[in-house]
Amino acid sequence: MRFFSLRQTSRAVLLSMAGLTLTLSANAATVKPAAAQASTPAAQNSVDRLTPANSTDGIIALVNENAILKSELVDAIEQTQARAKAAGEPIANSAQLQSEVLNALILRELQLSMVKRAGLSADEAEINQRLGQIAQAEGLNSIAALQQRLDAAQPGSYANLRAKLIEEASIQALQQRQITRRVRISEQDIDAFLASPEAKRLNQSEYQTIHVRVPYIDDYSRLSAAQREEALKVAQALRTRLLEPNVNVAEAVAASQGSYPIPLQGGDMGFHKAASLPTELSSKITKLDVGTVSEPLLTPEGIDIIKLADKKASNTMLIPQWHTRHILVKVDDLQTDALAEQKINDLYEQLRGGADFASLASTYSDDPGSAGRGGDLDWVSEEDMVGPFEATMKNTAVGDYSAPFKTQFGWHILKVDGKRDQDISEQYRRNMARQALYQRLAPQAQEDWLQELRAGAYIQILG
Repeated sequence: MRFFSLRQTSRAVLLSMAGLTLTLSANAATVKPAAAQASTPAAQNSVDRLTPANSTDGIIALVNENAILKSELVDAIEQTQARAKAAGEPIANSAQLQSEVLNALILRELQLSMVKRAGLSADEAEINQRLGQIAQAEGLNSIAALQQRLDAAQPGSYANLRAKLIEEASIQALQQRQITRRVRISEQDIDAFLASPEAKRLNQSEYQTIHVRVPYIDDYSRLSAAQREEALKVAQALRTRLLEPNVNVAEAVAASQGSYPIPLQGGDMGFHKAASLPTELSSKITKLDVGTVSEPLLTPEGIDIIKLADKKASNTMLIPQWHTRHILVKVDDLQTDALAEQKINDLYEQLRGGADFASLASTYSDDPGSAGRGGDLDWVSEEDMVGPFEATMKNTAVGDYSAPFKTQFGWHILKVDGKRDQDISEQYRRNMARQALYQRLAPQAQEDWLQELRAGAYIQILG
């Protein structure tokens, strides 16, 4: 399987530096230095190819008011090569690679500047979740343990990692905003897609997967050939065991572990809708027959083995919904938390005394969207509301109201007027069609935006 090519190195450098997901073509990724080019390819290579041995630090490019240093370019080239090697396709250090990577750094710098101007910030919970995933992949049980390990190896490493993850999340938010503005999908587009043969794949099948990873002993770039071979042998032994019918997954993983020093990760992942499968794995999983196992899949973090244990189809998709009302008392510059809590408690006592919920909501709720309807939020599904609201809603009986509780918006009391299981099969199909159309159109929209971003910037390559 081919993972890397020079046409993909702009994406690779951003992945290796901060996990960013840029998709750039060679046309968008080629930088032509302003300095005079060498007359022969050999001469050009000798002039342009930067390495730690021949690089003296200095400015390699000016991007609006910011500078990119030669050392940054050298580091990015090395990281790109390491990631390509981990994916099984090494890339030689060449003038073309340097050009590709430099362009990726320029685009990254332009996007970070735009993030700052737009005031975009990362979700703290999302950053902590990603750090938790990294800690788990390293065999650690907490973010604190990850911080301790990183800073013990090199002081400041954890802060640097966190900063990169924040940059990644901010750039992804910026890209999402820009691409969404450019991709317009009408209801007529969705109707046409649903009438096409391609729409047949938008089924509601659920896939039960067994997904196990053989983690590398060290960063891939530092692994010896023997260590790589050892990891592959463990993965192949695991694959052979998983091919057996009615296999006990835990026993197969334990037997494959043997003397391998890093615990194997994963196991039976249960049933998942096709839409909820990770994008990078969904195409592989949906093509497997029940009982079959993928070939070892090389990733920068380890070797993955996936088995499709079972598959089931459903003609309907039922989800629980709650017909909910609420009263909101905001906490803001004009109303302290203590005052808001006192007001919500007063309203709660009125409800306990027999007051009508809708009347109180109409009179006192600070939610302009629902107050005029007696606090009516209509039918609410799971994940429509923030966590504390959803948890309280699920624990409130139909016809009853909750005690006061707090979210980031202020203090609430909610009332559940009804509960139902709603068939959203058609809505699901239309949402999936919209997503499929978006994925088809988004890469070109992203490339167009990045080209415009670069064209509108002041960029000087200093050679």
